[in-house]
Amino acid sequence: MGNGVREGQVDFQRQDVEPIPSTHLPPEETREKKKVLNSLMSGALAGAVAKTAVAPLDRTKIMFQVSSKRFSAKEAYRLIYRTYLNEGLWSLWRGNSATMVRVIPYAAIQFCAHEEYKQLLGSYYGFQGKALTPFPRFIAGSLAGTTAAMLTYPLDMVRARMAVTPKEMYSNIVHVFIRISREEGLKTLYRGFTPTIIGVIPYAGLSFFTYETLKKLHADHSGKLQPSPPERLLFGACAGLIGQSASYPLDVVRRRMQTAGVMGHTYSSILLTMQEIIREEGLIRGLYKGLSMNWVKGPIAVGISFTTFDLMQILLRKLQHSSNVERLPGDVSYCALLAREVGLAHPGLSRGMPGANRGVQRVGFTVPPTTHGAHGAGRCFGKWGAA
Repeated sequence: MGNGVREGQVDFQRQDVEPIPSTHLPPEETREKKKVLNSLMSGALAGAVAKTAVAPLDRTKIMFQVSSKRFSAKEAYRLIYRTYLNEGLWSLWRGNSATMVRVIPYAAIQFCAHEEYKQLLGSYYGFQGKALTPFPRFIAGSLAGTTAAMLTYPLDMVRARMAVTPKEMYSNIVHVFIRISREEGLKTLYRGFTPTIIGVIPYAGLSFFTYETLKKLHADHSGKLQPSPPERLLFGACAGLIGQSASYPLDVVRRRMQTAGVMGHTYSSILLTMQEIIREEGLIRGLYKGLSMNWVKGPIAVGISFTTFDLMQILLRKLQHSSNVERLPGDVSYCALLAREVGLAHPGLSRGMPGANRGVQRVGFTVPPTTHGAHGAGRCFGKWGAA
C-alpha cells in the first residue's frame, strides 16, 4: 500500500502474546461506575453554571407568573431595576441558594439518567453504540426529566416560595421547610407536582431530542465527529426554545399552585387553576405570561447547560484516559491503545488474549506503523509482515 506495511487480518497464537496483568486495566464494572460518576459531576456543574447565569431573569419571570400584573419587557425591566434600587444587586439572586440546592441534584440526576436511558433503549431497540432513532431519543429525554423531577420536587417548591416572598418571611431554606410543614402541612411540599410531571415530559423530551438531533445532523453533513462549543451553545439554545415553549402553560400553573399559600389564592387542581387564570387574565396574557422573557432566559440556560455537560464529559474522559495510560508499562500501554482501536475488552487482554484474538480477526485489524517499534507491536499482536 506504499506505507511499508502489509495489510490483512492478524493471526497470533497464545505463545506470541505477553499477558497483561489485570491490575493495570480497569474491569467493566469499574468503568461503568466511573461513567456514572462522570455524568453526575458534569450534570451538577452544568446545572449550577446555567441557572446562576440567568437567576435574575428567572426570579423576575416567577414574580410575574404568580401575580395578576400584565407582563411586558418594559415592566420586567422596571421590576428588575426597582428591586436593585430597593434591595441591592444581590437581591436579584435571592432564592438562588435554594435553586442551587435543587438544580445541582436535579441536573446531575437528569443528565446521568439520560445517559443510562440512552444505553438501555439502545440495547432494547438494537442501536447499541449508535445514535437512537427519533422516538427512543424523545423517550430517553422524557424519562430523564421525569426521574429528576420526581426525586427533587420539594426543593423546587421551596425555591419558588423564596423567590416571591420578602427575605423577612423566610430566613433560609431550612426555615421554609419548617414553616410550610408546620403551617400548611407536608402535603403542601408536593403541591403542583402533577402539572410539573405533565410539563416535564414534553419539555425534557423535546429539549434532549432537539439537541441530540442537531448534533447528529451536524455530524452527518459536516463530517466532524463533534461540534464546536459555539455550535453546541446554538444547538442547546434551539432545544431550550422548543422545549420551554411547548410546556410553558403548565409551568405557569405549577408556579401558581406552589405559591398559592403566600399569595392569597386557593388552587385545588390543574384544570381549575387554568380556568381561573383564563377567566381573570385571558388565555394568552395569563397562561403565556412571561414567555417572551423565557425566550431570552431559556435558550441561554439550556445552551450553557448542554455545552457545559458535553465539555466536562470530554475533559473527564481525557483525564482518565491519560491517567490509565500513564499507569501502564510502555508496551502494555501500546497494546491497550491498539486494543481500544479495534474494540477489544480489557479482560480479554488480561486472560492471555484469546478474546482479543477473536476480536482482531473479526474486525480485520490493520497494524499501523508504530513509534514504539515493530518489536513492541509484535509483542502485542504476534507476527506481522513488512512489505
